[in-house]
Amino acid sequence: MKAGLLRRAVRPAAWKGRALPESAAILSALPMAVVVLDAENRFVSANAAAEQFFQASIGSLAQMRLSDLLPEDGRIFALIAQVRHSDGRISDHDLLLESPRMARRGVTVHAAPLPEMPGAVVLMLEDGSTAQMLDRQLNFRGAARGASAMAAMLAHEVKNPLSGIRGAAQLLEQNASEADRELCLLIQDEADRIRGLVDRFDMFSDRPTELAPVNIHRVLDHVRRIATTGFASHIRITEDYDPSLPPVWGNRDLLVQILLNLVKNAAEAVDPTQGEIALSTAYQHGVRIAVPGSTDRVHLPLQVSVRDNGPGIAEEVRGTLFEPFVSTKRGGQGLGLALAAKLVADQGGLIECDSRPGRTVFRLSMPAPPPGSLGTTQ
Repeated sequence: MKAGLLRRAVRPAAWKGRALPESAAILSALPMAVVVLDAENRFVSANAAAEQFFQASIGSLAQMRLSDLLPEDGRIFALIAQVRHSDGRISDHDLLLESPRMARRGVTVHAAPLPEMPGAVVLMLEDGSTAQMLDRQLNFRGAARGASAMAAMLAHEVKNPLSGIRGAAQLLEQNASEADRELCLLIQDEADRIRGLVDRFDMFSDRPTELAPVNIHRVLDHVRRIATTGFASHIRITEDYDPSLPPVWGNRDLLVQILLNLVKNAAEAVDPTQGEIALSTAYQHGVRIAVPGSTDRVHLPLQVSVRDNGPGIAEEVRGTLFEPFVSTKRGGQGLGLALAAKLVADQGGLIECDSRPGRTVFRLSMPAPPPGSLGTTQ
């Protein structure tokens, strides 16, 4: 519908004598990505949300075809062809838009012809992955709370009698024969091992988290130095940082722990000779999540990513990847990623994972410091 027709079609009495907003301003304000493709699937127009959706500026999109971003055998191209053939509006749901440049799951696409431009098609794309990510995050937090309750129970029910068992074994050792002394030492070693496992669970307990502005690039540099001088000395680590990124509102020590865990997992997953890990930061419009019991909404515009070119994560464990006792490593206890999810949530952030063979990405979406926050950047 043309702008002039729009003005005549909807002009309530309250707007009498006032100028209605231009259609371009309305499109720019929409949270859904809207693009116009010409008859050869070149980008003719795009709104601000489309920049975020395709992770490319409007200027870059103007130089591209849709096939530069997505494979032409995808369902979206069949949808566009059907719109041109039928000259009618068509919608499709739960599309997977995946390529080396982007990965979007659960996308709803509404397509319609543009009469003013023969062969042109208007696409409106709604990304359902954000809602799915928030649902998963709520599950991660629930799992973390369950682990916290288990940690408290173990500390009370296991640690105290365990200390008594170890103490008794020490007393028996003093007057035991050589053969029995070995058994006493075995009891003490096993008691220490069980106590160490219980201590790992104690990390899930709910403790107050002190937050402050954190320079995430300093944190990443620190993690990279640890990795390259130790467990990832044989792996190429690249960096792609946004130098204009503001500080992250978080806890420096916890961020080091989280990112070190992710980089170590990536180093163990990749090929020892051809492996590569990429660390990156970016400013995104992000998502806004509601705070329970409040009308406030938290903005998470700061994105930190750890990407590797390993074999990927098996599809059957992706949905429960951040739950306790879920591990893809032989002999793994399945606590590392569960702890990472819990620590990210403690700082008000979100963690998600996209994985396919040759490309696994863990993304942290973190808040910026609130207005008027005090303290120097860590």
